[in-house]
Amino acid sequence: MPMDKDLEKRIEELSARCERQSLVTSTGFLTMAEQAEVTAWAKRRPEVKLHLDGGGAACERKCAFFLPFYAEEEDFDPAEHIRAVKVTAYFGEPGHRDYMGAALGLGVRREWIGDFQVLGGTAYIFCLPTVEKLLVDELTQVGRVSVRTASIPLADVPAPERKVKKMTFTVKSLRLDAVAGGMFGISRTQAAELIRAGAVTLNYVQCLHVDAPIAPGDVISIRGRGKGAVAALGGHSRKDRTFLETEIYL
Repeated sequence: MPMDKDLEKRIEELSARCERQSLVTSTGFLTMAEQAEVTAWAKRRPEVKLHLDGGGAACERKCAFFLPFYAEEEDFDPAEHIRAVKVTAYFGEPGHRDYMGAALGLGVRREWIGDFQVLGGTAYIFCLPTVEKLLVDELTQVGRVSVRTASIPLADVPAPERKVKKMTFTVKSLRLDAVAGGMFGISRTQAAELIRAGAVTLNYVQCLHVDAPIAPGDVISIRGRGKGAVAALGGHSRKDRTFLETEIYL
């Protein structure tokens, strides 16, 4: 699937400005599909130094940072470009949609805020520095619940615990229809039909190729059935089938 033209134009402009001015440039927070598109774009341009970061190790929404020639990715400090706001709710536990609605209701655009991590009566919002003060000053109510907000260092945001169900099975071939079928408990034929119908994404991008190759780290989702990742490849069975270790996100 071709990249969105507006996104392509934007990242080309940012990459060129980074090279021209020798400074870090960045997008707003991107969806995982957009990140995959930007990563594929950057792979075709070896001169581009791309770094994706959402402020925390488990963040799904991330900004695309273009690094100048002198910068190394391992030295990149997300705290210079991303902020975290802690939100404490009184007498209630609003959900993710409640926090999202409250933030957008302040006039904040979706690409200005990243992940919302909700842990009981406390939530953590990753955002661009330009909207940090607005969230701290103006976010006083989420749904029907009063809240208190404060800026905190990125390092103080607790890492969320991802719940997964581990599965091990074998496939004859490391192709999308076979692996998706094994992960979600359906036949290879059913998986192929869903792929052709556009219901399957591979690494957050719709994939219509039943024979797309699969490798460890790949994330597969089927609309209405869930999402999971290939954790590792094992050995081979007596019938020369490959063992796969996968994780289904709960």
